[in-house]
Amino acid sequence: MANTGFQLLGFALAFIGWVAVITSTALPQWRTSSYAGDNIVTAQAIYEGLWMSCVSQSTGQVQCKVYDSMLVLNRTLQATRALMVISILLGAVAILASCVGMQCTTCLAGDEGKKTKVAGTGGILFILSGLLALIATAWYGNNVVRDFYTHATPVNTRFELGQALFIGWAAAALSILGGAFLTCSCVKGRSSGRSYPRSTPSAPKNYV
Repeated sequence: MANTGFQLLGFALAFIGWVAVITSTALPQWRTSSYAGDNIVTAQAIYEGLWMSCVSQSTGQVQCKVYDSMLVLNRTLQATRALMVISILLGAVAILASCVGMQCTTCLAGDEGKKTKVAGTGGILFILSGLLALIATAWYGNNVVRDFYTHATPVNTRFELGQALFIGWAAAALSILGGAFLTCSCVKGRSSGRSYPRSTPSAPKNYV
């Protein structure tokens, strides 16, 4: 019973992390315009994401434009896109594998060994999904910070870390933690379910 609860906890954390990865990928606030230094506060704010850029007016009106061509984007943005999409796909496969292999489901009920292996595979895929999201967000954030402190960058074109990056970091942590819980529960389940040979009873002795 405790092993099943541990699996459910790991799956819940990893699933929340997977949803947060999708949210982070879709949000346009990967970097936001900075008002630090000599840059004065203007009547608009600029947000840039993986798929579009948005301009928010002081009146509350927001205008977004999808990037026209993928070929004109820089390599960092293209690589970040690819890593986040692969992370989402791995998370989807991990959800299917975990649902099949967890003890609370009836799939593969006749073969406990195979069921445990499938659940463990789901946990490993969740960990890989979280690592890819962590690499993508950390790489993108590092470029934002590097450009911010580059003296060649004009003050009025500097950007800061956006909310989507923080959501991505939290999502990666949840996916890795949930996948680790799920994998550890499967390893614990295999070790606890190991069968030992029974000792054969000794032959009865005849007493005179």
